[in-house]
Amino acid sequence: MSRAIDSTAARLRQVPPALDVERLRAEFPILKQKVHGKPLVYLDNAATTQKPQSVIDVLGRYYGEINSNIHRGIHTLSQRATHDYEEARAKVQRFISAHSSKEIVFVRGTTEAINLVAQSYARPRLRSGDDIIISEMEHHSNIVPWQLLCEQTGAILKVIPINDAGELIIEEYKNLLGDRTKIVNIAHVSNALGTINPIKAIIEIAHAHNVPVLVDGAQGVPHLRVDVQDLDCDFYAFSGHKLFGPTGVGVLFGKAALLDAMPPYQGGGDMIKAVTFKKTIYNDLPYKFEAGTPHIAGVIALGTAIDYVSGIGLDAIATHEHDLLDYAINAATEIPGLRLIGTARQKTSIFSFVMDGIHPHDLGTVLDNEGVAIRTGHHCAMPVMEHFGVPATARASFALYNTRREIDYLIAGIKKACQVLM
Repeated sequence: MSRAIDSTAARLRQVPPALDVERLRAEFPILKQKVHGKPLVYLDNAATTQKPQSVIDVLGRYYGEINSNIHRGIHTLSQRATHDYEEARAKVQRFISAHSSKEIVFVRGTTEAINLVAQSYARPRLRSGDDIIISEMEHHSNIVPWQLLCEQTGAILKVIPINDAGELIIEEYKNLLGDRTKIVNIAHVSNALGTINPIKAIIEIAHAHNVPVLVDGAQGVPHLRVDVQDLDCDFYAFSGHKLFGPTGVGVLFGKAALLDAMPPYQGGGDMIKAVTFKKTIYNDLPYKFEAGTPHIAGVIALGTAIDYVSGIGLDAIATHEHDLLDYAINAATEIPGLRLIGTARQKTSIFSFVMDGIHPHDLGTVLDNEGVAIRTGHHCAMPVMEHFGVPATARASFALYNTRREIDYLIAGIKKACQVLM
């Protein structure tokens, strides 16, 4: 279990001051409630994070004060909505250090972003016998779109294996790359294991073969400082709802040259300059990929969520989350029969485990009765479960508003489940 306490965590803990967690908790109204008569302990942050009042207020302000469609109106409300929407795009650009706001495409979430790249970038370039590389630890959203693409084109899906710590076997990755490799698709952080992948090295290896890389950043952006120019990734995708923002909104970063060369993913309003029955002229970047009325309120609120996270500081958040992870791992050593799933040396705040003789769903039910919300199941990562020979795991995942006391509740709930179910 001690392998998960890595040198990165030790280094980060030396940098920023401790968070004022109680003050932060007061900014999340949902955390004030009780479940089954007990204070809510929300430890399902890898699935979705809770929202601070500032984000909730922005959603209400949009619908109460400026509700209007964007880019098309000359009236005041439309101009205000357009300004706030595009300001959010600029915030995303700065947050991930993109070169230009033209490289920021708003989508419904990470899943849509990956499908956009699969169908608009990869599909026109694939021929039968070409190959696509993913890893064994990917979320289904970074597996199924590529399987569909293989069925459509005759391409071959190749998989980077992981070891029993939940780490990529880089030598095997190098062996998979070849002249017919057209794209590599990799998670920045595993949602089932918490493994932080060596993304920059993975990209450098691929680029040495002139192969582009898409990074699934759904679990990366909430926990790590992301600089897409430093990483030199070709595409980077993430979702707002895992970053304290609303559901139904996400981001695709793509290098401008690649996006320019890609055909539109969907057709409709706002992605066009001119339409006749003979020909349509498509809009400039990034609007070419934003057909129809977007989730305007959600995009604006995502900008507010980014302001919120940036104001606290990702280094401070990472330090706090690593402390919680270390604390949980150390406390778990006291529980007979508990086995961690995912012990990578580079790991973020995901605590996945199984209990001998107890199904994760039963464990989750007991914990829910204690007011503790965790995730149980395969976490949309069934190949990971197959690798470790388990049908499911229990997963507690931590965020900036969680505390050591809440982990004490989690550990007490696990011990109670052992008494009840064994």
